[in-house]
Amino acid sequence: MHTKFRALAVSAAVTLLCFTPGIAQADDSTPGRCQDVSFPVPQGTLSGTLCLPDGPADAVMVLMSGSNYNHVYWDFPYEPETYNFRQAMNKAGYATLVADRLGNGASSRPPSLSLTATATADALHVMVRSLRAGLAGNAPFAKVVTVGHSLTSSTSIMEAIGYHDVDGVVLTGYSHTLSVPDVLGVISSYYPAVEDPGFARRGYDSTYLVTRPGARAADFYGLSPDPNVVALDEATKETFSLTEYPDGLLATLPGESSLMTAPVLLVDGSRDRMVCGPGFSVCADSATLQAAESPYFSPAAKLRAYVLPDSGHAINLAPNTRDYHAVVVDWMRSIVGH
Repeated sequence: MHTKFRALAVSAAVTLLCFTPGIAQADDSTPGRCQDVSFPVPQGTLSGTLCLPDGPADAVMVLMSGSNYNHVYWDFPYEPETYNFRQAMNKAGYATLVADRLGNGASSRPPSLSLTATATADALHVMVRSLRAGLAGNAPFAKVVTVGHSLTSSTSIMEAIGYHDVDGVVLTGYSHTLSVPDVLGVISSYYPAVEDPGFARRGYDSTYLVTRPGARAADFYGLSPDPNVVALDEATKETFSLTEYPDGLLATLPGESSLMTAPVLLVDGSRDRMVCGPGFSVCADSATLQAAESPYFSPAAKLRAYVLPDSGHAINLAPNTRDYHAVVVDWMRSIVGH
């Protein structure tokens, strides 16, 4: 799916990581027995990777990135002991399915104006159902938890209230108190993917969008990010369509989240300019976020909120992201066991 130019850009970033002194690298010994899988959906094929922990597992986490990201967000190759969420969950004993949204990574790339959050939610349901039935020759999973980031936090809510078929939902980069000026500021950094050197020759139609070079640090990061992380993020950035937002944003309004019946963990970074409200007020600390968000969820959701200090929107790529990993593992043990 990648053009030569894109491949060279990624290769250059990875080469930088490999030959920079003091930088840890991923290797073939990292936890998780992985296999590629695919799911037919009305608009094409959704691609993903299923990874199993070293021991038996009856619980699986479905990881889908939001707009601007693909599977790399969850399976980050640089300093994986710190930044690789997928690996951390496998180490904790949970299986993971990391999937690319339509239009991203190895998944099909339909016309951008045909993409919607509703279609992503329906595709997520296909994956949940397949995991419960036994995917790619593996035993059926008794427990399925969906994990979203930004846009796919909304689609995780849409899937959960539409089908009531998951045992828990992790929402990240999400709240009911969006900072509209900051959201508009981030949107202003987008431009057509066909104008970006890394995507121009990949056959995208003119309404697929991507962040402008150099915009990601201000848009998605908090305080003191690792410059090598930002560089690799830029090299592996992804496209999206604005048509994914209208129905997805409905899940950030009062109403839909109140229909959640599965337990919910909500995680935001304290410096997330888009979801923390004016002056980051909603994300002052975990108790403040808990108090702000609890009215939007039913008692059945058993909402637990956590704020990762100093992190921006991309909490998987914050220097202290392991603290968030520990919170997720603790919550997983409380709802599906070890």
